[in-house]
Amino acid sequence: MKSTHTPLMISCLIGFLLFPSCKKKEPEFDATGTFEAVETIISAEANGTLKTFDIQEGQQLAAGQLVGYIDSVQLYLKKRQLESQAKAVLGKKPSVNTQLAALQSQLHTAQRERVRIQNLLKDDAVPAKQLDDINAQIDLISKQIAAQRSTLDLSVSSIDKDVQPIEVQMLQIEDQLQKSKIVNPIAGTVLTKYAEANEMASIGKPLYKIADLSSLILRVYISGDQLPLIKLNQQVKVFTDDGNGGFKETKGTITWINDKAEFTPKTIQSKNERANQVYAVKVLVKNDGSYKIGMYGEIKLN
Repeated sequence: MKSTHTPLMISCLIGFLLFPSCKKKEPEFDATGTFEAVETIISAEANGTLKTFDIQEGQQLAAGQLVGYIDSVQLYLKKRQLESQAKAVLGKKPSVNTQLAALQSQLHTAQRERVRIQNLLKDDAVPAKQLDDINAQIDLISKQIAAQRSTLDLSVSSIDKDVQPIEVQMLQIEDQLQKSKIVNPIAGTVLTKYAEANEMASIGKPLYKIADLSSLILRVYISGDQLPLIKLNQQVKVFTDDGNGGFKETKGTITWINDKAEFTPKTIQSKNERANQVYAVKVLVKNDGSYKIGMYGEIKLN
């Protein structure tokens, strides 16, 4: 008697064999890693109270943007004091032309007198001794002017040297005043804020952390047998979860390849899981806003 269960069993067996082929196959990736950014910690460059510090985490800042300032009243008063000192020292500087004006006038008078005597001497109206006397007088006044000018020049030079240290101190104070302003150095997004307004700041104290998120770095690890397959500036495919069970694909550029091998990180799997050592690789990915620091990503070599 022929069994009626045979066709049913055959159908079940065929369905069981076909089931794996119908299951959605996960794409194979060459390396896996996480996204990171170049983070910069901005620190205070002056001591004092944070009078203004109005930034928020997640805020976009432009390069050169003023985000706050540290109390600088004492520095300003010190600068005013130095300006007064410099003015007082410079006030002692003699006026060379004024000091020599009287001697210059005597010299001009003597020179005019010599011309008059020379004219009279042509007509034998005066003795020759008068010309000798006036020439001696002109020579004496000229030497007096030279000696006085030398003395005055030394005095001016000495005063200029006395005021130079004060001017240097003024430049130092001006530099400290500029550093009292908190100026954001790079364009980016504020990741972490470490201080608040009215808190005390000191030189080197972290104020906030910023990073440019327009491009992120996907740090992945490859095994030694994959190393010949990659090179700098190579284009690769980058995949991330799209939130619907699939993958979002974009392009990335290899910007750095570590020249030294390291042990496989516990949280990272390379293509060859049996490899004991791997090489770190940085892939630059343009961020459309969907990539976040710490997000997992995979690459496939072209």
